[in-house]
Amino acid sequence: MGDARTATVERTTRETDIAITINLDGVGTADVDTGVPFFDHMLDAFARHALFDLTVRCKGDLEVDAHHSVEDTGIVLGQAFARALGDKRGIERFASCAVPMDEALVLCALDISGRGQAFWAMDIPVDAIATFDTQLAREFFIAFAANAGATLHLRQFSGENAHHLIEAAFKACGRALRQAVAVNPRTAGQVPSTKGAL
Repeated sequence: MGDARTATVERTTRETDIAITINLDGVGTADVDTGVPFFDHMLDAFARHALFDLTVRCKGDLEVDAHHSVEDTGIVLGQAFARALGDKRGIERFASCAVPMDEALVLCALDISGRGQAFWAMDIPVDAIATFDTQLAREFFIAFAANAGATLHLRQFSGENAHHLIEAAFKACGRALRQAVAVNPRTAGQVPSTKGAL
């Protein structure tokens, strides 16, 4: 594999204090504490299905709400992912995964393109799951994609239960990223682009 694909990123603002360590070639071990229990559960599912080892510590202004904590965690996780990935030599680059969770079916299709964009085609039927504002799932993926340099599509084919829908999105993203960062020995370490750079 060569050099370890790991990174640690720390970011402190007046709203959040975040430290994230990621290993793209891990076994899916997650140690997450953001102060938002449902979000912790989603990041744990993401890491386990991506097979990324992930440590997240976030202290945010939860007395306001969870928005800054969730969005800023997406920013820092995206930055750590991009740093760990390096020059992208030999990776598969494109991937997709559709994850069913009971009645819910969610597709994640992505391209580690260097152009960070997220396209959210999900209809979450309730405003909150416990203390988690369901709108924040979209904000997380936008922040992650922008900072990871990935073009990310999340699309709902079916589903009625908000927990199932959001969890399927996190699992599908993890599974797709696992495929996209995999190293293909047939490419001889080349960057997967006709431009020669991503």
